[in-house]
Amino acid sequence: MPPAWPRPARAAATALAALAVMLATAAAQAQAQPVPAPAAAAEPEVVVVNGCPLWPYAQCPGADLRHANLVGRDLRGVNFRGARLARADLRSANLAGAVLDGADLTGAHGYALNAPGASFREARLVGASFEQARFFRADFSGADLRGASLEMARLNFAQFVGARLVDANLQEAKFVASNLRDAEFDGNLLRFAIFPDTLMDGCRGCPLDRR
Repeated sequence: MPPAWPRPARAAATALAALAVMLATAAAQAQAQPVPAPAAAAEPEVVVVNGCPLWPYAQCPGADLRHANLVGRDLRGVNFRGARLARADLRSANLAGAVLDGADLTGAHGYALNAPGASFREARLVGASFEQARFFRADFSGADLRGASLEMARLNFAQFVGARLVDANLQEAKFVASNLRDAEFDGNLLRFAIFPDTLMDGCRGCPLDRR
């Protein structure tokens, strides 16, 4: 007969065997359980207001978006030509390259609006507020901005040819290399506004001494 194992050795061997059985059982159970499928990515919310889908490059000429909540919306490249946006909330929205020629933005709220390269030709922006907005290379030619607020707005290379900037709040606005040719510029608040390299030919009320 082979010599009997000492009791401690037998106990250790038994414990190892039991551990091996437990590990094998756990592995088998793990293989038997189905692997959950990865969660599907959430679909972006699609918002349509009066037939106008609020997404980039949407074609919504003449759309009725009065009082619409457009806060933070990505509306780059949209066609809002002739649209009605009176008192719309455009805070922190992105209108880069958008077309709003002839649109009505009376009383619109556009704090921190991003609209580089956007076109507002002949648009109505009476009483609109665009504090700290970015309008690099935007075109406001012929636009009506009476009583509007462009406080701390960045207007580098913006076009205001023939625009009506009257009784507006332009404090700390940056008119850098902008074009104010033939614009009406009477009664504006100009505290700390700057106009380096801005064209003012034919402008009525422009601060010619601050170019």
